[in-house]
Amino acid sequence: MAINERHIMKAAVVTTFGAPLEIQERDVPEPALGQVLVRMETCGLCHTDIHAAHGDWPVKPTLPLVPGHEGVGIIEKLGSEVPDRTVGERVAIAWLGSACGECRYCIDGRETLCQKQQDSGYSMDGAFAEYAVASAKYVVPVPDGISSMDASPLSCAGLTTYKALKVAHIVPSELVGVFGVGGLGHLAVQYARIMGGIVVGIDIEQPKLDLATELGASHVVDAAKTDPVAEIQKLGGLDVALVLAPSTKVFEQAFASLRPGGRLVCVAMPASGNMQIPIFETVIKGISVIGSIVGTRQDLVEVFALHAAGRTRVVAEARNIADVNTAMADVLSGAIPARLVFDFVNAPVPAV
Repeated sequence: MAINERHIMKAAVVTTFGAPLEIQERDVPEPALGQVLVRMETCGLCHTDIHAAHGDWPVKPTLPLVPGHEGVGIIEKLGSEVPDRTVGERVAIAWLGSACGECRYCIDGRETLCQKQQDSGYSMDGAFAEYAVASAKYVVPVPDGISSMDASPLSCAGLTTYKALKVAHIVPSELVGVFGVGGLGHLAVQYARIMGGIVVGIDIEQPKLDLATELGASHVVDAAKTDPVAEIQKLGGLDVALVLAPSTKVFEQAFASLRPGGRLVCVAMPASGNMQIPIFETVIKGISVIGSIVGTRQDLVEVFALHAAGRTRVVAEARNIADVNTAMADVLSGAIPARLVFDFVNAPVPAV
């Protein structure tokens, strides 16, 4: 629907770290120079949103804050000097809200390392709202044929795991372990297969392991019932270990699961604790430790293209934004294999 006559919207707002989010009525924002106003259709819930709401990381967001960086919606209004976007266009608002466009990282294809970047739902208000403003240069068009329910998780869960596996430089037939088969991991399993990897899914929840098998994992390991390092070493060890579970213990298990020449790819960011790895073994075995942070606009274009071609499948569950606190609790429980997505168009009625 068009902007309502009162120009009022509902938004989920962090007002105090660790406290429940508040559903507030706010003025619909006006797009500034170079910005667009987007009427949100969907927005996925990422674990990063929970870290933001809890103030878990050393660099904390400024409150009050509207989280959300998996937003998909329709451009409803253009700010001044926006030549490349159009009203009615469907776009994604991802983590990278803007960057300087001029530093070495921006110009060599590593824009997510820009030291002047602004991040959606963290250093600027995001998409847990009926409307959001965003940089016209940094929103990414969503191709026809991809539902908004699918496009939201692809904008972060898909983008992040796709990029992480790209930087791992997988060689076809290499053994790739995905530690944590949830909202991100179920997509990682698929991208690893697309890149030619033989996939091992590692988790502590049987439904997630079943999903990994369904999506093409050749092996699964239940870390709640067995020692994952021992089980993986029986397979000869991993060439690539992708860690998506926010646990320092899991990072150390992933490292110990690598064979010589293996690559540990770090994506999850536990709220506390430091990973400890042996220097001697790292050197002798030629192990690489790689950090990967989300992905670029071009990476997201590629993620959307793969999905539009039918190469990936998104497992998502719709929620009402009014249920934001229950949704966060469900994610923290670890039992939900699907990505939770707030649906602003056909939202299910909140439970009483």
